[in-house]
Amino acid sequence: MNLGLALNEANNELKKGKVNSPLLDSEILMSKVISKDRKYIILNLDEKLNKKNYIDFKSLIEERLKGKPIAYLIGKKNFWKNEFIVNENVLIPRPDTELIVEQVLKIFRNKLRMNFLEIGIGSGCIIMSILKEKKGFLGTGIDLDEECIKLSKINAKRLGVSNRIKFFKSDVDNFSYGKYDLIISNPPYIKKLDLKNLDRDVIDFEPKLALDGGLEGTSEIRKIINRSSELIKKKGKLVLEIAHDQKNEVIKILRTKNFYINNVVKDLAKKNRCIISTKI
Repeated sequence: MNLGLALNEANNELKKGKVNSPLLDSEILMSKVISKDRKYIILNLDEKLNKKNYIDFKSLIEERLKGKPIAYLIGKKNFWKNEFIVNENVLIPRPDTELIVEQVLKIFRNKLRMNFLEIGIGSGCIIMSILKEKKGFLGTGIDLDEECIKLSKINAKRLGVSNRIKFFKSDVDNFSYGKYDLIISNPPYIKKLDLKNLDRDVIDFEPKLALDGGLEGTSEIRKIINRSSELIKKKGKLVLEIAHDQKNEVIKILRTKNFYINNVVKDLAKKNRCIISTKI
């Protein structure tokens, strides 16, 4: 069995299983198995695939057919300008969430030093992307899940930012360490009853704790805003990712806690995705 035949076989299986981008997924999984990039694979389709690698490849294809996301199968995901280690304890980083990084860098482009907090750190992709760009910034990340903290520490070490970030295992209600110039969060914001409508890849494999926003979708957002109003410095910025239909409700909550609304930023699909506010 050579690479080309194995890829063709996998492509056909994934097509039958109605997997999106079956050939790309096959190439990515083959890349993991033989430890070569996709360019090498495409240029060497006649290369023999040994028995062990073929068995490993078939096993990954079977997992993909069950809906397991590519990021979990290969154990990594690109976000902003960096590669992050991921596993099933953390939400897979999404391109839409890069909006938070983009907006923070825009708002604080002239700021050299600053302390900021991320609530719900997950893999660490947001806070660490900012730390990589702003060498004088100091970050603090909190998460309820010890496994998220462990993984974030691994990513911090890989990216060389361990000396500029502190980690706390805590829920937002009980966190009281420090005062911050900026607080960021990509909270759970999907309505509990809408979880069943998510793609199989998401609902069957990604952590529900990172998805479930309660009955109205805003229960965690409300907690974050309430606590942020105490943790943030006067004139500090709060940057939140939201669902496309939550703009008015979140603005209402922010105003009750004396936040001025600076901007609501749309994602690539022209849907409301990020709210920027200032503590007054």
